[in-house]
Amino acid sequence: MARSDAFALANSSFEEAEFVIIGVPYDGTTRLRSGTRKAPAAIRKASRLFEPYLFEHALDTSAVKVHDAGDIDCGQACEDMFRAVEREAASAVRAGKFPILMGGERSITYPFVKAFRDIGVISIDAHLDFHPQGDKRFDHACTMRRVADEVGVENVVVFGVRSMSREELAQELPNYVDAFQIREVGAVASWKRVLNMMRRERVLLSLDMDSVDPGFAPGTSRPEPFGLSGYEVKRCIDMLGDRMVGFDVSEVLPSHDPGATAALAARMIMEVIAMVHTRRGER
Repeated sequence: MARSDAFALANSSFEEAEFVIIGVPYDGTTRLRSGTRKAPAAIRKASRLFEPYLFEHALDTSAVKVHDAGDIDCGQACEDMFRAVEREAASAVRAGKFPILMGGERSITYPFVKAFRDIGVISIDAHLDFHPQGDKRFDHACTMRRVADEVGVENVVVFGVRSMSREELAQELPNYVDAFQIREVGAVASWKRVLNMMRRERVLLSLDMDSVDPGFAPGTSRPEPFGLSGYEVKRCIDMLGDRMVGFDVSEVLPSHDPGATAALAARMIMEVIAMVHTRRGER
């Protein structure tokens, strides 16, 4: 029987599951608004708001085998969290599961990537998170820089950017499509461009909730105007389909959220489960 505090779709043991959900309650490098460590619990609670039947997919997601592994022990330092995430995610990958991480802050993506081999990473984010590492190599603003060190800068694409620093612009950057370009040509055409940029077939999709406009998702650590809509992110997930090998969602800040941001994050997890499960069934 699923725990009452688990993600709403959780219905299976680890051994039986197709999808494994892991909470990462960590926000140790957050500089502005802290509190994203409370996001996994908020997302799980919000997941109970939705009907499990997604009519656009003709799928009852409650019939998909999902395991909620609970929250990992993040320890005291960022390095502790890195080790714990990599260990738990790698265990799921070795067992043939599709892992889903719920942060927590943006830095969870780097150790998540290390659990895979030969993947590309698509980041949906308002920020490039490509700051030079220097003395702050564990900072969440360096996350995609560290990811690029792991998979190669040519295998990273960022979608929805609308904020970057002079320091970031002064170095080699990954491919990206900014929010202003998206507004000019549309989200679907822009996402097709991203998929063409991504050289590797197998992709980890990383969703920072500040990619969504604050009007739709106000509860984030670093809100930026001129963002994506929730529907545009849903379309991106649907178009990526079974190229996805893992998914993470980060930067939900419950203290500044009326509930919309956590609910949207939960619904995106459902969308990933529906799309990946459906596409695998079509093979």
